[in-house]
Amino acid sequence: MPVRGKPFKACRRCKALVDKKAEVCPICGSREFTDDWEGMIIVINPEASELAKELGITKPGRYALKVT
Repeated sequence: MPVRGKPFKACRRCKALVDKKAEVCPICGSREFTDDWEGMIIVINPEASELAKELGITKPGRYALKVT
């Protein structure tokens, strides 16, 4: 069975996970991305999420927990 890559790339600035074809991060506007990330959190309501507050996430979306 072939090994599949990760379906997203992560923004180095805000850790948002975006489509591989994206050229600009929709969360922070950065153009710096990496395929080297681990873990995922999906934030729906950052104002009500204690984890989002702990991670400094202010906008809804998909985020990596670790970006290198």
